[in-house]
Amino acid sequence: MNRFFAFISELQTRLPDGPPYLVTAYHIILVVAGFFVAWMILRGLLHFVEKRISKYEFIQINTQVFKLIRRVMFLALVFVAGTYLFRLTRAPILEKIFHALLIIFLAIPAKNFLVIAIGYLQKKIAHRTESKIDDIVFELLARFSGIIILATAIIIALDLLGVNVVPFIAGAGVAGVAIGFAAKDTLSNLIAGILLIIDRPFEVGDRIEVWSAPAGTATWGDVIDIGLRATKIKTTDNIVIIIPNNEIMVRDIINYTTITEKIRLRINIGIAYDAEMQTAKDIILNVADSAEWVAKEPPPVVVVRNFGDSSVDLQLRVWIDDARKRMRTISYITDRVKTAFDEQGIEIPYPKRDIYIKGKI
Repeated sequence: MNRFFAFISELQTRLPDGPPYLVTAYHIILVVAGFFVAWMILRGLLHFVEKRISKYEFIQINTQVFKLIRRVMFLALVFVAGTYLFRLTRAPILEKIFHALLIIFLAIPAKNFLVIAIGYLQKKIAHRTESKIDDIVFELLARFSGIIILATAIIIALDLLGVNVVPFIAGAGVAGVAIGFAAKDTLSNLIAGILLIIDRPFEVGDRIEVWSAPAGTATWGDVIDIGLRATKIKTTDNIVIIIPNNEIMVRDIINYTTITEKIRLRINIGIAYDAEMQTAKDIILNVADSAEWVAKEPPPVVVVRNFGDSSVDLQLRVWIDDARKRMRTISYITDRVKTAFDEQGIEIPYPKRDIYIKGKI
């Protein structure tokens, strides 16, 4: 900038003499003309560079980069020319106001360029990894970087104007604490959302148990969205339940599909004490084998759990290929086992009591 001012001063010596107001007008015309000439030269150079590097992927994806660069160069020329003009008129207060406004204007393209750079890095890095930690980091950077840049620019601008910004910063800190207490539940949900994405007890598409489902409706569903504030789960009744993240973090999470879609079912079946146990086991296994989605390996097994008050309690243990067919499997097997038991004369008992009456003869 000093070289620019020296060059302008050299030109001033060649200007014709005259009244002070006329000399000042000559200076203003000279600076404005120099500004437009410099701007035309810089635009031509930038257009030449843009054609040369347009083959690069970053430039092809982010076409607004050169618009931002053009805006910054324009503001830089305005800064140089405006500073000289204000010094020429000997108005230091106006010069400070001019610099403060220019800093705020420069913060806008700086914010936009930072958002573009973060988005490009997110596509190149975050989308190529399985972890979602980097996704949430880039998302938070994109959301809050603009606010930080604009706030910093305003603080610097106020400092240039001679305003003591320390009370404002201290007040902002106190206000932040007050807002934190007032919005503690929201902040708690945001922190819990970040922890959910980092810890990943479940992911979108997983089937989990829902403890807050309405009475009489399905108690499990598929995760359809994990947000920073809440998680959305669509139950098998097609009901979407939105659960705050901080509530999820303090509950036991039952995930049926986190490792594999394959799960084992335990179906309890009782038979009478006088029933043929081996026949009952064979019938249960045949019914289980008739379901196409029941896994052959490991094969279904029937075990005796215990002797109940009215029945021998058997338990069928089967593996199914899709956890989402759990209720269908239970219904299919119990329905057909009941029919087969009736055909073979095997009783499914219910609680009974024999009453003996003793009397005097």
